[in-house]
Amino acid sequence: MQKVDLVIRHRLNSEVVLIRTIGDYIIHSGGKRLRPVLVLLVARALGFTQPSQHTLAAVVEFIHTATLLHDDVVDESDLRRGRSTANNVFGNPASVLVGDYLYSRAFEMMVEINNMPIMQIMSEATTVIAEGEVLQLMNIRDPDVTEARYLDVVRFKTAKLFEAAAHAGAVLAQANAEQQQYAATYGRHLGTAFQLIDDLLDYSGDQATLGKTVGDDLREGKPTMPLIRVLQVGSPEQIALVRHAVETGDGEFDAVAKAIRETDALRYTQQCAQAEVDLALKALVNLPAGQFNNILSEVALMSVSRDT
Repeated sequence: MQKVDLVIRHRLNSEVVLIRTIGDYIIHSGGKRLRPVLVLLVARALGFTQPSQHTLAAVVEFIHTATLLHDDVVDESDLRRGRSTANNVFGNPASVLVGDYLYSRAFEMMVEINNMPIMQIMSEATTVIAEGEVLQLMNIRDPDVTEARYLDVVRFKTAKLFEAAAHAGAVLAQANAEQQQYAATYGRHLGTAFQLIDDLLDYSGDQATLGKTVGDDLREGKPTMPLIRVLQVGSPEQIALVRHAVETGDGEFDAVAKAIRETDALRYTQQCAQAEVDLALKALVNLPAGQFNNILSEVALMSVSRDT
């Protein structure tokens, strides 16, 4: 990851000062770096050690960072990873344009890797992620969103980049077609579990620990799994409370969180995430055993036990 950071710093070195400033601000503001880590771990699990893995990992991080810059503008967020969001500091226009720059830089770096299957994987991923953003926008303020519609957003918007990172790492390592698909399956289910826990923590986490404002999803009118579960199994009063909160975005957070705690919504969301992790681990069995496979297993298990 230190080598990935060196690539990131080098490739952020634009002559346009504002690009460097915002890029440095968002990329070096913390975060788990799980997506680039997946590139390295999958590639290493399959015996690959060449420097192009660091370039590919940086590509994935640039794409992820671009989505964060755009997300925070759309969501009007003001806190991420315990710091003010880039749009809150530098303004929306600058954040959007630097996000565009990072996408462009990512594709420029992909060309240098000179691997057409990886180009196909990553270009498809960016398209699907954009579709996921639009799907989520369509779900805003709609209390009738089903689990299936919610999971479509998760798999498009979040899980797709996890899937692409793991898949591209396997392609880079020249794995066979079956191993490539198992790597992609691992990434897809890991990413889904990761987002489910993110949505759970929005109602059960600690703001100081999370580094972001709890209750953002409710204020934005996003019907995530905990809210959908209350709408499925809650009392008439709880259902009315949650429907109003989703429709208006001005619901009483404490009251909604109480309804979530009083139903099985948190446990149900956790169980859904665990089911995704189980599928990820099942896929991982088909990749070569060893140190890096073990770490991939630990990453999957960590995704459902974390509090940040």
